Amino acid sequence: MANSTSVTEFLLLGFSSLGEFQLVLFVIFLSLYLIILSGNTTIISIIRLNPSLHTPMYFFLGVLSTSETFYTIVILPKMLINLLSVLRTLSFMSCAMQMFFFLGFAVTNCLILGAMGYDRYAAICQPLHYPILMCWRVCGQLAATCIVSGFLTSMVGTVLVFSLPFCGPNKVDHYFCDILPVIRLACGDTHINELLIFIGGVLVLIVPLFFICISYGFIVRTILRIPSAKGKRKAFSTCASHLTVVIIHYGCASFVYLRPSARYTSDKDRLVTVTYTIITPLLSPMVYSLRNKDVQTAIQKMIGKAGIFPKTL
Repeated sequence: MANSTSVTEFLLLGFSSLGEFQLVLFVIFLSLYLIILSGNTTIISIIRLNPSLHTPMYFFLGVLSTSETFYTIVILPKMLINLLSVLRTLSFMSCAMQMFFFLGFAVTNCLILGAMGYDRYAAICQPLHYPILMCWRVCGQLAATCIVSGFLTSMVGTVLVFSLPFCGPNKVDHYFCDILPVIRLACGDTHINELLIFIGGVLVLIVPLFFICISYGFIVRTILRIPSAKGKRKAFSTCASHLTVVIIHYGCASFVYLRPSARYTSDKDRLVTVTYTIITPLLSPMVYSLRNKDVQTAIQKMIGKAGIFPKTL
C-alpha cells in the first residue's frame, strides 16, 4: 500500500439515497440471499451424494455453485447490514480484502464457465474420446487452474488499485468495494492502473467467452448433423442451462468492466452489478435444476429418501 495514503476507512454509500425504501430492499435482498444459499447448497449436496451425478459436467457445476456461494458471502452480508445501519464504514484493509475475494471468486466463475463450455464440446463433438479428454485428473487440473488463475488475477487487480495513494474523499458510491468506484477516489494519475485493469478485464472476460463461442460453434454444427429431432433436442438440452448462465454473467460483467472509468455511472452500474452479484447466483441453481432432468430426478430421490412426502399406496 502507498505510504502517502491517509485514508483509514471508506464509507459505502450503497442505497442510502433511497431513504426509507432501504428497509424494503433489505427484506428483498435477504430473501434472495437465503434462496441463493439454499439453492447452491442443495445443488452441491445433490451432486456430492448422488453417484449418478459424479460426472465432469456436474463436477464443474459443483465447483461453480461453491464459488458462487462464497462470492455472495463476500458481498451480501455487509450490504444487508449497511441497509439497516447509519454508520456504513469499512476499514482500508477490509475494503482491500473484500475486493480481493470478490474479484477472485468472480474471475473463477468466468473461467469455470469456460471449462464447462469445453466439457460440453468434448461430450457432444468428441464422444468417443470424452472419457480420455475429461478424465478426473484433467477435471481436477482444470478446476485448480481456474481457481489459482482467478485469485492471481485478483491479487494483481487489487494491488493495482490499492497501490495508489488515497488522501482525499473516502465515500465509495457503491454497496461494496468494487474496482471503478474505489479507484476514482485515488489521488494522482490513475491512467496506467486503469489501462492495466482494463486489459486484465479483456483477458478474463473476452478470452473465455471467445473459446465458449468457438465451442458452441462446433456443438451447433454437430447437433445439426444428428438425424433425429429427438437426438437434437437431447443434445441441445445439455447445453441450454450453461448457455443461459453464460449470457447473463458475461453480458452484465462486460457492461460494467469493459469500459473506461470515465463512462462510469454509479446509479446505472449499481443496478447492473445487482444482476451479476445477486441475480446470476440466484438463477444458476434454478436454471440447472429446472432444465436438467438428471438433477430433478436426484432431487426427487433425495426427497423420497428423506420421507418428506408420504409414499402413495
